[in-house]
Amino acid sequence: MAIHSLRDRVAVVAISCTPFGEHFGKSVDDLIVDAVTETWASAGVDADAVDAYWIGTYLSGISGLTLSRPLRLGGKPVTRVENMCATGSEAFRAACYAVASGAVDVAMAVGAEKLKDNGYSGLVAPRPQDDGTRLSITAPASFSLLAPAYQARYGVDEATFRAAMSHVAWKNHANGALNPRAQFRKEIPVATIESAPKVAGQLGVLDCSGVSDGAAAAIVVRAEDAHRYTDRPLLVKALSVVAGNGVGTLDTTYDYTTFPEVVASAADAYRQAGITDPRAQLAMAEVHDCFTPTEIVLMEDLGFAGRGTACKEVLAGSFDRDGTLPVNPDGGLKSFGHPVGASGLRMLYECWLQLRGEAGDRQIATAGRSLALTHNLGGAPGDCVSFVSVVGTG
Repeated sequence: MAIHSLRDRVAVVAISCTPFGEHFGKSVDDLIVDAVTETWASAGVDADAVDAYWIGTYLSGISGLTLSRPLRLGGKPVTRVENMCATGSEAFRAACYAVASGAVDVAMAVGAEKLKDNGYSGLVAPRPQDDGTRLSITAPASFSLLAPAYQARYGVDEATFRAAMSHVAWKNHANGALNPRAQFRKEIPVATIESAPKVAGQLGVLDCSGVSDGAAAAIVVRAEDAHRYTDRPLLVKALSVVAGNGVGTLDTTYDYTTFPEVVASAADAYRQAGITDPRAQLAMAEVHDCFTPTEIVLMEDLGFAGRGTACKEVLAGSFDRDGTLPVNPDGGLKSFGHPVGASGLRMLYECWLQLRGEAGDRQIATAGRSLALTHNLGGAPGDCVSFVSVVGTG
């Protein structure tokens, strides 16, 4: 295998996340400054102590100046990255690689996005160059295809699948209600979820994640240096990104019941981290719940449930905050919304809090497990990128 593991070579020593929401009174510069200065303070460092920076943003800036200008950084390498919904995670991956390679001692990954001021209710997507075969449909319409496809393949009736989708939304909003940094801090009854106006296919408004503004930042160093900054670092166990070939929608064998890119990135991450049974070995997971059927399918693609069993597991509460494997204990995209560049690092922030026992009212029982997973999915079924990381305290 040509991709080598960074297992236990890099450590996260500080991380923070702004509240996500409709920040009409703040610019993207303000959000960046808020996230970065809180992270600097947590590590007990200043701008000069960081050797190199990566800023992940999808639409809210171009070049490293997106970060260097508001922070007044001078003489520092700053790189802007973008990889659709995995943008913040890509900034984190780059910072980790820089430290692991020995190129720098201290690196910082920042993710930021300002979306609520654009006058558009969904994610604004720049039109990529392609061969003209890319489907031109909305994200809800694209992901709505998962529901009938899954039902047909596994013989799940629509009412059962609807109940599972509703449980995903109910669970994530219940978790987010306990999170002071979430955009939507309110529990939503199942009846309200199921009676919400339809958006596409079987998806209602409350099956879809929201749009928000926010920023997050993390500092990484070599594992042997972590004690200089904190006595409870997070060790990076695995980092994996897989980009699909983009032909899934033209492939007659693709049936919309799986994300092959997720399966591949998860397998690679588990190999790097030495995980053989993710359901038993992980303490928690933060996954890309852009739409409720997405989370259901991800439970199988990530190896948390057997093929065709995810609905049963969801309805049994297996992935609730007090379940056998808590999924999205911070509320996920459903409660936070999705400021694209910040979401991946927001997920990592929850791992930091939970594994250190600092999550307050939503603290999970880790049952002696010390590993957590984050996952981002960018694009659409059959045409996407997937990121998986594994971090841990031991």
